[in-house]
Amino acid sequence: MVQLHEMILRDGHQSLLATRMRTEDMLPIAEKLDEIGFFSLEVWGGATYDVCIRYLNQDPWERLNKLKKAMPNTPLQMLERAMNIVAYWNFPDDVVKKFIYMAKKNGCDYFRIFDALNDLRNMKVPMQAAKENGAHVQACLSYTISPIHTVDYFVDKFIELKKMGADSVCIKDMAGMISPKRAYDIIKGTKEAGVNLPMDLHSHYTSGMTGMAYQRAVEAGADILDTSMSPISGGTAAPATESVVAAFQGTEWDTKYDLELLIECRTYFLKVWEKYRHLHRFDALKVDPSVTLHQIPGGMLSNLIFQLEEQGARDKYRQILDETARVREELGFPPLVTPTSQVVGVQAVMNVLHGRYKVIPKETKDYCRGMYGKPPAEIKPEIMKKVLGPTWKEEVIDCRPSDLLEPLWDKKKKELKEIDGGSLIKKEEDIMTYILYPQVGLKFLKGQAIAEFTSDNLPLPIDHVFTRAMVKQSFPEVKQLWLETQPPEKRGGPVQIPTEFQVEVDGEPYEVKVIPSGGYLVAGAGGTTPEKPKDIEGGIKSNMQGTILKVKVKKGDKVKKGDVIATIEAMKMEQEIKCETEGEVKEIFCKEGAPVSSGDLLMQIL
Repeated sequence: MVQLHEMILRDGHQSLLATRMRTEDMLPIAEKLDEIGFFSLEVWGGATYDVCIRYLNQDPWERLNKLKKAMPNTPLQMLERAMNIVAYWNFPDDVVKKFIYMAKKNGCDYFRIFDALNDLRNMKVPMQAAKENGAHVQACLSYTISPIHTVDYFVDKFIELKKMGADSVCIKDMAGMISPKRAYDIIKGTKEAGVNLPMDLHSHYTSGMTGMAYQRAVEAGADILDTSMSPISGGTAAPATESVVAAFQGTEWDTKYDLELLIECRTYFLKVWEKYRHLHRFDALKVDPSVTLHQIPGGMLSNLIFQLEEQGARDKYRQILDETARVREELGFPPLVTPTSQVVGVQAVMNVLHGRYKVIPKETKDYCRGMYGKPPAEIKPEIMKKVLGPTWKEEVIDCRPSDLLEPLWDKKKKELKEIDGGSLIKKEEDIMTYILYPQVGLKFLKGQAIAEFTSDNLPLPIDHVFTRAMVKQSFPEVKQLWLETQPPEKRGGPVQIPTEFQVEVDGEPYEVKVIPSGGYLVAGAGGTTPEKPKDIEGGIKSNMQGTILKVKVKKGDKVKKGDVIATIEAMKMEQEIKCETEGEVKEIFCKEGAPVSSGDLLMQIL
């Protein structure tokens, strides 16, 4: 008998619907899902936390709590990114332990814990915390293809994870590229090495060979397979649950699940799929065997398209896939899973748009320093020199990154209490939201977040601004849709036109912000900036869409070529904007926290 881990309430819609499924579209089917008898249901973690507060104006903790009450008989599972938790950087031990405690309290029974680099040092604290809170630990290894990642590599690490207290183990093939032979060899080798724990294979259908890999996996002794209900499956998502159940009927691997009940659930999710039609993208639904070369995971692949559309660089898609493979090799073959997938993916985008390593985000520098953990292979010295400079050897650390961090919980709790007289803290989990996402979380807690849409708005009409990209994919020859010629009041009615879009790398969203073209005033804490001209002598422009994090100079300052004059957050990565000439800051046209588009004038320096 084989059991299934059902992922439609997390990984399924993260891979095909940009993680946008709302809680109110999950709860009506929860009771039926609870009757099926899955090994576990994945409902949380990954990108769901960020997207809930950033785009849906929903509390992720309330979602988890409500789903647990609606599904008391099935273990609920989350995807936990080791010391990154559900964000994109390391947190200190006290925050990780507190998060695990809260997640268990609110209804998370199983924790799928992984580290992007398979650095087991980063998995120790969350694994111990989950065990201490009475949860099931599914210790996970990120699968990838490289000269380093041999069968013995995975077997040896699974042996160590068993020693560390894992209750089950999992191969996390986030890009859907595991071959039938490799699946068989790793699982068989792990079982023969004495790792007698339930073994799970997680994969996506991206390469088209995942069904064959699942067959070979169970022949090798796999106990659990990851699937997603058929309406939100295939392509960059997982294989279809009903299909796997039907395939194993009457065999030694029969799941014994009620197929008629599964078809009832399928009928419900077909309606959900149609409701979210504005997020459908053909490229995310297609089989793409080239994934075995570029190795970009499902969530990243589907949402990369969204990002490039908003950057006006959709035609660079294939070029960026090729560059991603090149950057990954240069950076020591990291598995492309959050957060290293962001590092590699965004650096590839920067290389294509601006020249190879001409723009280097802060996160790429941190990765090369060892701040994410130890890379699987040595980073090429010439790349280290480009990224960190000639003294790069002095920058690299060899300890566990979180060992360098001070405790944070009490400090952030006090900090949040001092904002608005402490009124923002309605429950202890609100402090965690603030710690994980300081800017976005604070906006959410203040009630300033605005949902892109609610379930009642769906499906959006064909002439709605959100639907524009979906229509353009079918009719690329249409350069100017009717919608774009209409006044704002005809662009989908009262629903607010968004200024923020996401792209995920294995889910893991980048933020792209868009503003109208032309002159405008930007409101800020210190008032407004001068009206922004389109061009000006000595003008410094933004080379990406994003958000101004810090303005490092003030009017009248003397600057030299190469001085950092501002930092910008683009696609969840921090980038420095450097002065291109020597001179004096004559005017500043941007404010901290304000969105900017590519080509926007930021300053005048003469």
